[in-house]
Amino acid sequence: MSNPSSADGLPPQSALFATASIEWQTLALTTVIYGGFLAVTWFWQSLPLVAVVALGGWLIGWHGSLQHEVIHGHPTRNRFINDAIGWPPLSLWLPYAIYRDGHLLHHRDEHLTDPIEDPESSYFTQAAWERMGRVGKMVAAWNMTLLGRLTIGPFVMIFSFLAQELAIVLKGDQQRAALWARHAIGVTFVLIWVVYVCKMPPWLYLFGFVYLGAALSRLRSYAEHRYADHHDERTAVVENSPLFGLLFLYNNLHILHHKRAGLPWYRIPRLYRRHRKELLGINGGLVYDGYLDVARRFFLKSHDDPCHPAHRQSSTPTDAEAAGSEFMRSDTDSIGRYAHAQHSASSRGWLISTDAQETS
Repeated sequence: MSNPSSADGLPPQSALFATASIEWQTLALTTVIYGGFLAVTWFWQSLPLVAVVALGGWLIGWHGSLQHEVIHGHPTRNRFINDAIGWPPLSLWLPYAIYRDGHLLHHRDEHLTDPIEDPESSYFTQAAWERMGRVGKMVAAWNMTLLGRLTIGPFVMIFSFLAQELAIVLKGDQQRAALWARHAIGVTFVLIWVVYVCKMPPWLYLFGFVYLGAALSRLRSYAEHRYADHHDERTAVVENSPLFGLLFLYNNLHILHHKRAGLPWYRIPRLYRRHRKELLGINGGLVYDGYLDVARRFFLKSHDDPCHPAHRQSSTPTDAEAAGSEFMRSDTDSIGRYAHAQHSASSRGWLISTDAQETS
C-alpha cells in the first residue's frame, strides 16, 4: 500500500518522521563536531596552518548546521536536551536562543523575504534604503554579489547584529541582558579552552574559525531565497553538491526543508530524489546546478535588487525603523548606517542567516 500524499504531492508530515525517540545519526554527528573541535584546537600546533584553518572553518560552519537541526526538534523529543546540544557558543557572536527564536519566525513561509516580517531577509525597505549614505549603499550593493557576501558579508552580518543587540540591551531589556550574560559565560569557557589551554592566538580563532565558518554559512544562505509573487517560489534548491550538502546538512535542498521542516537531515536527499518533480513544481523551477553554478551567475552580479518589491514606495517608518533613524542620526559612518538599516528594516530586530546562520 502506498503512502498517502498531501495537497502539495509530498508525503504528509506524519508519514515522514521516525518513531524512535533518539536519532542516533544526529547524535553521532554531534560527537564528530564537538570531538573534532576539541581535537583541532588541541593539536593545532602539530598541523599545517592551512589544515587548521580549513578544518576550523568547516567545524564552525558544521556546528551552525547542527544548531539549525536542533532548532527543528532533533535529535531527541526533549527540548531541554536538544537546546543543550545546540547551546555551546563556538562561533562566539550568536546566542543560540536568539538564533532559535528568529529562525522559527523565518519559517512563516507567507512572509519569506519580507524585511519587516522575515528576520532572515537580506532585503531593505525603501525607507531604510533612502536613509543610508553613499558608502552604505555601495556596501549593500557589494554584499548582494556572491564575492561580497563571502568577503564582507560575515563582517556586515556580525557587526549589524551586535549593534542592534547592544541597542536593545541599552534600552533596558532585562531579559535580553540576562540572555547575553549567560552567553558571555559560554564564550568565556570557549576562549579559556582555545586561548589559555590550547595556546591558540585569538586572531587565528577569530579569522580562521569564526570568520571562515560565517563565510561558509553565508554561501549557503546566499541563494536560498529570492522574492517571487508566490511564497513557495521564493525558496531555491542547489543540487549536485555532495560536499557542501554534507556541510549544510542538505539544507541546500531548501524547498524540501521549508515544506517539511521537521525532516531529519539524513532523510532529506532520498526524499528529494523521490519527489524532485513535485518540489521543483512547487518552487517554480528555482534550481541551481551546484554552487559553481551559483558563482557563475552571481560572483560579481547582484542576486537581486536590494529593495524588496513590496516595500519600494517611500512611507512612514515603522516603530523599529524610527528607532533606527534615531541611532543613525548620531552615526556618521555609512557602513554603520548600512548595518543598522538591515536591522531597523525588521520589526523583530534580528538579522541572522545561518544562517546562520546565511547560518539554516
